[in-house]
Amino acid sequence: MSRGSDTRRLALEVLADVTHGGAYANIALPRALAASGLDSRDRGFVTELVYGSLRRQGELDTVIAQVAKRPTTEIDQEVLEVLRLGVYQLLFLRVPGHAAVDESVNFAKSTGLSRASGFINGILRSVTRESIEHWLGEIEASETSEHSHPVWIAREIETALEESGSKAELAAALEANNQPPMVCLACLPGLSEPGDADQHTRFSPWGVTLSGGDPSLDPRVAEGTARVQDEGSQLAALALIAVGPIGPATRFLDMCAGPGGKTALLAATALHSGGHVTAIEVMPHRVRLVQDSIRAVSQRNSAVVSLREGDSRKITGKFDRILLDAPCSGLGALRRRPEARWRKQPESLAELTVLQGELLDAGLRALAPGGVLAYVTCSPVVSETTAIIDHALGSHPDIVAIDTASVLDRAAKTPVPHSARGTAVQLWTHRHGTDAMFIQLLAKPVAV
Repeated sequence: MSRGSDTRRLALEVLADVTHGGAYANIALPRALAASGLDSRDRGFVTELVYGSLRRQGELDTVIAQVAKRPTTEIDQEVLEVLRLGVYQLLFLRVPGHAAVDESVNFAKSTGLSRASGFINGILRSVTRESIEHWLGEIEASETSEHSHPVWIAREIETALEESGSKAELAAALEANNQPPMVCLACLPGLSEPGDADQHTRFSPWGVTLSGGDPSLDPRVAEGTARVQDEGSQLAALALIAVGPIGPATRFLDMCAGPGGKTALLAATALHSGGHVTAIEVMPHRVRLVQDSIRAVSQRNSAVVSLREGDSRKITGKFDRILLDAPCSGLGALRRRPEARWRKQPESLAELTVLQGELLDAGLRALAPGGVLAYVTCSPVVSETTAIIDHALGSHPDIVAIDTASVLDRAAKTPVPHSARGTAVQLWTHRHGTDAMFIQLLAKPVAV
């Protein structure tokens, strides 16, 4: 079998795992590549095929449906994945027509899809009969997607941008989601730090970006003193830390701790200040991820973090700093999980916003006088962000919103431009190079 067939077979296996098995591409793909034996060049090609075809799925389906003269839902799923890979190569990788068509047909025959090889050949050859510019025009005219996003997601992002001061940046925001993210590490304060040879992040004083390779090979990651974590997530935790002095009596609460990256930053801070972190996670497998994230701290002082499996809506006690990284749609991390844009449905937001509101109510009730809570989502969607905050402030008259942008500027090594969204911070991929994180600091003033 040719190298081209090997790479396409692996790409198709990963896509099937993602599309039908519910896997996340950013987890399934590295696992498959590690076991593949492919060289770096072929690994790069597989990565491009998988992430590219997932990002462009709606656009690819527009072309396939037009040529096939039927909805893609009427095409066998395995055949459809082969067609998506072929069309993606033709339109977006500019692979010569004969090569993409012949390789796709031969691949289909070698993987038990011989019955469909004629159909695949006909569809792909029909695509090659028109110019790439023709098909890009058809994609642009389609009403089913916009810049490789379902239209409903594009409208949600547009509304959030309008609150952030620039509705005109929609195309840039959407296209930023179509670019592969850099791998970013967070060094844990006091346990490791960015070195002179590292490529430092723009804003986080503890962040490092990697140009490629396996991050687990970094010795800091191997020993647990650094974690793979987007810079936006780092900034969310650092803003909560920077809002005021941390002392030996400071009680932290991480309400939705998994997978534990933010917990680790809070724990490293508490380790050196004498504070304590209570971390709660409802999912057992994510509890294990948190345990791994904080292991470098636990090895030095096992009493710094109390990790519990449970529902944070039932929390008791009072805390000085509370991090609520609420379960959300994840529409701020579409570059990292490109398949999510086609899985999510607008109806799912309603259930999430109920949960977010309940968690925030519980967190505010657990806030000690003089304490601060950080409400964080990896989503810019209004119903998950500013609408949740407005409702909470109306329901809790003893709570005030803090100017979060000014606090973030103190936490960052350089001011974060154009981040204010009212009293909150909205990070944007196209503006800041981070996931589109929303951060709002809320305080319970001491009664006088």
